[in-house]
Amino acid sequence: MVQAATGDTEQSRRRVQSIEVGFRVLRVLRMAEGPLPLREIAGRAGMPPSKVHLYLVSFVREAMAYQDPKTGHYGLGSFAIQLGLAAVRQLDVVELASDVISDLRDRTDCAIYLSLWGDRGPCIVAKADGSLQGAFSVRLGYILPLTSTATGLVFLAHLPEAETEKALGAQAAFEGARKPAKRPAKAEVAAQLAEVRAKGFASTVGMLHRNFAGVSAPIFDYSHQIAAALTLLGPAEYMRDEKQEELSKLLIEAAEGISVRLGAPVAAAAE
Repeated sequence: MVQAATGDTEQSRRRVQSIEVGFRVLRVLRMAEGPLPLREIAGRAGMPPSKVHLYLVSFVREAMAYQDPKTGHYGLGSFAIQLGLAAVRQLDVVELASDVISDLRDRTDCAIYLSLWGDRGPCIVAKADGSLQGAFSVRLGYILPLTSTATGLVFLAHLPEAETEKALGAQAAFEGARKPAKRPAKAEVAAQLAEVRAKGFASTVGMLHRNFAGVSAPIFDYSHQIAAALTLLGPAEYMRDEKQEELSKLLIEAAEGISVRLGAPVAAAAE
């Protein structure tokens, strides 16, 4: 049995080195802003031009790369584009986040929510209730207020204003029908959103429930557009000072991890 386990380990470590070397060339093409000459690709990949040329010939044949007939420069080919689009189609932020939500709940004992953007604002699409929330729970499908919740502020901070205005209007009309509601001044909201972007997360206290505090962080996709928001909700007395700082850090790390799995550049995911 020990020999079999050792064999499995050795098998898992085996690699096709030529494929790994070829990906050095593909990464250069991916990072380029346009087609590049052979010597430029070789320089960026840290490889001899003759060796890079061999890889490029194969990549062009398989449509992973193309060569401009006028300049002789190389860029990513049609199959590379198809491959990227197929990867995007196969990504499901809810599925990718499911294990993260459960793990974060177990590590914090707080409720964790995943929200997607809808016509009327952020909608909770997945959740894991925590042991510290008592009888208070937010149901799936709940539309969160935009200007008074951490989740809402995260979406306002990262979505185009033209997209959020319609939802803000719909929520204001709904609140106005129930009771007179004063919409926060634009300058006040703008200051809040600037702080959210600078910190990388939003936090509120006593909004959904007077005894609870929320912290929310954005999840970005491959184009660095906000795809979802990951939110932690816990007792306000529990989430104070150093504890809130600790929980916020865990939440941000979890959101960044999902962002990277969605294809967001590492630097963008960490903003």
